[in-house]
Amino acid sequence: MKQPIKQTESIFPMPVLLVATYNDDGSVDVMNAAWGTMLDRGRVALNLTETHRTVDNIKRRKGFVVHIADAAHVVEADWFGVISGKTEKDKFAKSGLTAVKSQVVDAPVINELPIAIECEFIEYQSDDTGLGVIGKVLQTSVEADKMKDGKLDIEKLEAIAFDPYTHGYYKVGARVGEAFKDGLKLK
Repeated sequence: MKQPIKQTESIFPMPVLLVATYNDDGSVDVMNAAWGTMLDRGRVALNLTETHRTVDNIKRRKGFVVHIADAAHVVEADWFGVISGKTEKDKFAKSGLTAVKSQVVDAPVINELPIAIECEFIEYQSDDTGLGVIGKVLQTSVEADKMKDGKLDIEKLEAIAFDPYTHGYYKVGARVGEAFKDGLKLK
């Protein structure tokens, strides 16, 4: 029997996304954002408030890069969520990660993370039902060792998800079924 619990962030798992931008001085800014998704096949939505420096940077630079955090970088991913760039000047440098400038948007690509989704800023929705940052995906890049037969291998990726129930990070695991096929067994 199900029991009611005191929980407002009930959808699980939540992706651990690292959103990278440039600050005014050209330094790298990265934030951890669990509130993000694909709006459709070519657009991302990041539910970020305008209190974040990252949102200011996105609006000013008109671009950003979304990285999917992996198990190998859970410490760095959490660092980008618990420390503000407003108070920690060398936040990115202290992570030990490195970055290069995207060739398609005015934002950094973090070298050590296996996936980079380079996005052009479309709009910011700030009303009560607004999604926050909306971006158009211009390019997605994946490290070659995370591919199998020309496609992303989720098991090799070892993406992490945030559990809002226990505040834990969990590695996305093994394949358990075939989408758009297994359900047809009930036909």
